Amino acid sequence: MNNYTKEDIIRLVEEEDVEFIRLQFTDLFGNLKNIAVTASQLDRVLNNKCMFDGSAIDGFARIEESDMYLYPDLSTLEIFPWRPQQGKVARMICDVYRPNGQPFEGDPRYVLKRAVQQAEDMGYTFEVGPECEFFLFNTDENTMPTTNTHEQAGYFDIGPLDFGENARRDIVMNLEDMGFVIEASHHEMAPAQHEIDFKYDEALHTADNIMTFKMAVRTIARRHGLHATFMPKPKFGVNGSGMHINMSLSKDGKNIFADDCDPNGLSQEAYYFIGGLMRHVKGMCAITNPLVNSYKRLVPGFEAPVYIAWSGTNRSPLIRIPAERGEGTRIELRCPDPSANPYLVLAVCLAAGLDGIQKQIMPPAAVDRNIFNMTEEEIQEEGIDVLPNNLLEAVYEMEKDELVKEVLGTHTSRRYIKAKKKEWAEYSRQVSGWELDQYLYRI
Repeated sequence: MNNYTKEDIIRLVEEEDVEFIRLQFTDLFGNLKNIAVTASQLDRVLNNKCMFDGSAIDGFARIEESDMYLYPDLSTLEIFPWRPQQGKVARMICDVYRPNGQPFEGDPRYVLKRAVQQAEDMGYTFEVGPECEFFLFNTDENTMPTTNTHEQAGYFDIGPLDFGENARRDIVMNLEDMGFVIEASHHEMAPAQHEIDFKYDEALHTADNIMTFKMAVRTIARRHGLHATFMPKPKFGVNGSGMHINMSLSKDGKNIFADDCDPNGLSQEAYYFIGGLMRHVKGMCAITNPLVNSYKRLVPGFEAPVYIAWSGTNRSPLIRIPAERGEGTRIELRCPDPSANPYLVLAVCLAAGLDGIQKQIMPPAAVDRNIFNMTEEEIQEEGIDVLPNNLLEAVYEMEKDELVKEVLGTHTSRRYIKAKKKEWAEYSRQVSGWELDQYLYRI
């Protein structure tokens, strides 16, 4: 992260011949928005004078209180490497403020900042590493997206089976030009499915990076004649895309989840953090898996983490403890998908974990058997619960979870719940191709 001053920004814009500056922010549902200004407006930008109509943004303000201001985070200045080298385009990620100079409570970035502050008040630093999966599909003759691909590559396959290899390499190189530390990139399980992993960081920076990552992936894919989608389940019969979240807490520079004396290498705080996640995960699900389509991924048979359990040895439960210990000890939550708003996801994950620490919530015993191979009777005997079956169930669980609503804030939780109920209602009225295939000709 760069510690730029206003003077640094002015100098860099001039030296690098930056002509356009995009002021980016994220709406309630994880969609990246921006206002573009020319370099001539830089003084106004740096003095927080850029205003926009908040009533036009999903989940933001009512029309009678619509004026909002963008306060750029100077540390987020980056020049887009894929744009022209003369008259360059840069961006800064912004916080949203009301005209009275107060942070807008519906700004997802502000929601995460509040949660991070709670952790800091307890002496903790929250660090997160995401694993983002996506599909690269063909476009049609009009460059419109399809779900078609000619490849048949699988996990870790290489070219020529992996048709997206060149696009993925180009994405990685552009991300590195923007300061990302890319740890790995590879083809995933399903044809045309890919994963790029970047280095963990403090929570706010990681959430910013996820938004930048998704923008870069879509942009570079388009340059290769492909359509990148973070839709959780774009095709029937293949694995969906997840966004596993690897989390750790540190105190005084030391990972507090590690304990060499424990049989699992985990500290008491780590167990409590797991316990908090397990207690609140149903209430979090409408945030971590926010679409009707999200629950088409969360079904048995495709390695999806539907069972509320934890393990240090296998990948079938909801929560996994990766093998690395010591300073690398972390807790992996496997249900989130890449359609989710990362600011809200990290906020509720952190709040749930801290609740576990504060209330000393011990999780049940680890489940080290492959749950995917267990019968329904065995699952019930083990007392293993499951995630909500659909978005509506997830919303109902969110309504019951006071902690989740509290961390989101009244404004955000009410608008989010209302919007998701509307989304479900619209979906439930649709007549699907499956229904036509099943019923039209025989009934």
